[in-house]
Amino acid sequence: MADLEKLPVTIVTGFLGSGKTTLISHLMKNPEGKRLAVVVNEFGDVGVDGEILKGCAIPDCPAENILELANGCICCTVADDFIPTIEALLALDPRPEHILIETSGLALPKPLLKAFDWPDIRSRITVDGVIALADAEAVAAGRFAPDVARVDAQRLADDSLDHETPLSEVFEDQISCADIVLLTKPDLAGPEGVAKAREVIAAEAPRPLPVVEVAEGAVDPRVILGLGAAAEDDMDARPSHHDTPHDHDHEDFESVVIDLPEIDTPAALVARIERLAEEQRILRVKGYAAVAGKPMRLLVQAVGARVRHQFDRPWAPDETRAGRLVVIAEHDDVDVARIRAVLAPEAVEAG
Repeated sequence: MADLEKLPVTIVTGFLGSGKTTLISHLMKNPEGKRLAVVVNEFGDVGVDGEILKGCAIPDCPAENILELANGCICCTVADDFIPTIEALLALDPRPEHILIETSGLALPKPLLKAFDWPDIRSRITVDGVIALADAEAVAAGRFAPDVARVDAQRLADDSLDHETPLSEVFEDQISCADIVLLTKPDLAGPEGVAKAREVIAAEAPRPLPVVEVAEGAVDPRVILGLGAAAEDDMDARPSHHDTPHDHDHEDFESVVIDLPEIDTPAALVARIERLAEEQRILRVKGYAAVAGKPMRLLVQAVGARVRHQFDRPWAPDETRAGRLVVIAEHDDVDVARIRAVLAPEAVEAG
């Protein structure tokens, strides 16, 4: 039955230098018996955080369970990076029992929450909780980030970032989306600084939030894991400066399954997918195909018009040599008949 349960994911957000990596390192060493996996997206220190965490790897969180996303802020590259990464973790054997996601310091957490509503994964994972780390001294001083220059450099380096949000607004979005706030480096802030930081957080929070002081990432895992927040179903309670009437909800995406007869060449299928992306607002295409004369199955992944493919394994003797693609599009742009006509014209004609 465990395989039928949704896999819990904890999102750890906060500015560069707020202590996210230190916290995750502590959780990896104190996993409460859970088999963990970690996704690192701290763009400003590409390779550094991942290496630190891999150095902490233990049997309950081996190095192969620690994945880095270095292509930019995942709140802006959801289809390209986030969804395939989560799918890769779900395919691990043994499967992780809890996933920790360390976001980029400039990530807006709410768009990432919305990604958990994608048809590929929404039935398999749930957001157990959003943890916001806040540097007590920086918040009390109104800087919000402990090193503003490093954050600015991070923003300039990240070509994928599609928001020019002031730090104060990013901080407010992080607090608004959180289930619990960890106030880090309280020793540097002192009692007055901690009190001031608590006031700022209380003023920005849309609802009463627990605030826990944490030094060197040392927090009891029971405090922040197993919250059961199901945050993806609680969007309205997590306001953002970037909410719009067009934000995606549960009905905005639709998936279409296309059965493919054997194809002549991979290039022919790639051309069909590229044509479909030009004609309709296709977000993703994923699946496999049978290529005439080839003993291996062709694995296909596409984001928009960018298509990747590779032969992944031999066809089993008892398998039917046929393909199947899942096409994901925005609900209002789905033309099922046209999708079938473009991707599988032989099947349409035969029907």
